[in-house]
Amino acid sequence: MKRQIFRAILTVALAVLLSGVALIMGVLCGYFQDRMTAELAKSTAYIAHGLETQGRAYLTGGLPRDSRVTWVAADGTVLFDSREDPAGMENHAGREEIRDALLLGHGAAVRHSDTLSQKTVYYALRLEDGSVLRLAETQYSLWLLLLQAMQPVALVVLLAACLALWLAGRVSRRLVEPINAIDLDEPDSAAYEELAPLVGRLRSQNLRIRRQVADLRRQREEFAAITENMSEGLLVIDRETQVLSYNTAALRLLGVEGPVEAGESVLALDREAGFRRCVEEALAGRRREELLGDLCRRVLASPVEQDGAVAGAVLLVLDVTEREQREALRREFTANVSHELKTPLTAILGTAEILENGLVKPGDIPHFAGNIRREAQRLIGLVNDIIKLSRLDEGGPTAQWETVDLYRTAEDVLEQLRPAAERKQVTVTLEGGAAPVRGVPQIVEEIVYNLCDNAVAYNRIGGSVAVTVSAGTEGGRIAVSDTGTGIPREARERVFERFYRVDKSHSGGGTGLGLSIVKHGAAYLGARVELDSEPGRGSTFTVTFPPVGP
Repeated sequence: MKRQIFRAILTVALAVLLSGVALIMGVLCGYFQDRMTAELAKSTAYIAHGLETQGRAYLTGGLPRDSRVTWVAADGTVLFDSREDPAGMENHAGREEIRDALLLGHGAAVRHSDTLSQKTVYYALRLEDGSVLRLAETQYSLWLLLLQAMQPVALVVLLAACLALWLAGRVSRRLVEPINAIDLDEPDSAAYEELAPLVGRLRSQNLRIRRQVADLRRQREEFAAITENMSEGLLVIDRETQVLSYNTAALRLLGVEGPVEAGESVLALDREAGFRRCVEEALAGRRREELLGDLCRRVLASPVEQDGAVAGAVLLVLDVTEREQREALRREFTANVSHELKTPLTAILGTAEILENGLVKPGDIPHFAGNIRREAQRLIGLVNDIIKLSRLDEGGPTAQWETVDLYRTAEDVLEQLRPAAERKQVTVTLEGGAAPVRGVPQIVEEIVYNLCDNAVAYNRIGGSVAVTVSAGTEGGRIAVSDTGTGIPREARERVFERFYRVDKSHSGGGTGLGLSIVKHGAAYLGARVELDSEPGRGSTFTVTFPPVGP
């Protein structure tokens, strides 16, 4: 804008300068011409007076050398000319100034010579005898005068042009400075009255832009908050597979370290064939779902359409590790349940067939009947344990929570297990005191029972079991220690799985669900289970219950 203002001011200044010079020269030429005509009139009158008083002899005297004197008769015949031979000159009756002088008494005319770039001013005066006396004087044309005065005129024009440049630059700066000083973010007032509508429009536009930016920032923050708190990975790509948006979970699930570079292709994040197929199918306009090679990640790709054409795709990466693990556990549980149920049922069926076919002596019938009873009891115990686990998985029993004394519960459990401990010659001791906890009495008893039952069942002959109950700031605690074979470090996490046994060859008559019931029951009551074991020296299971509220 400053450059345009500068050019406009300079152009106007130079135009005015040149126009002024031309006007002044024109006025001066006119003024000089008028002065010359007046001087010619005076000189003509003076010569005419001398000619009338002295006659023709006066013309041969001292006439002005810079003027041409011509004496013309009334019929136009040239009687005398100071520069030419009258005899060779044509009749002057038709000349403008002669004609006017014969009619009006005087006349004037100006004739130009393009060849000589001159003009001649003529003045004619009629004498008393009817003849006409004419004086002529040559005057240079305007262009010749300008050419002669070129140097001073050029100097004046140059100085004036420099002054115009300086003034144009100064004025343009002063005009533009208030405009440049306008704060586009906070346009309070207009520098010029003419800019008031523009400033008002800028103010309203800024308010609108601020609102839009605030809305976009809020939407972006909401989107970021939603996507960053998703456990699923989210990727948005364009038609050229470039990543437009993503969340941290996507990078974690795809095993990418560091942020994604601008313009990076999504295919560079994971090079598995299934991932590539999902991207290609989605960009082709078809939804695709793939389970990646490690079977722990599932990719769902959906096309994004805009104006009827595919503009990109949205990829959702799911961590299906837990689901796959649950499915594996379900399959393993089904297989284990089938195996555990099949073993006593097979024993019962075989014994029943022997009895049915009469292959048993009458004296041996009680023995075989006892086998059927033991296997049936084992089967009932297994079913009961499965029912307990199912109830815990579904949220636990419907009984109300009460305050339960861990010490009293441990006493009752140990009394129930005393016959089994005596058969294995295992010494059982109980230490500690009252330790009230909040929970469902049935679940608390099952936790204590299964811990003590395992300590007896998997102990060595002549071993010992120590049960310690205590109450502290962290809540009630019960610790069950045995002198059994212990649990290897690699198996400590798995002993809480359903039907898992450290020693596959020795089940001890249990169902393999005891520790699983302990784990699920503790989780339901909000308790914490800890295991400390050393192979060959025994194990200690500790359950810490939450403190009882006021």
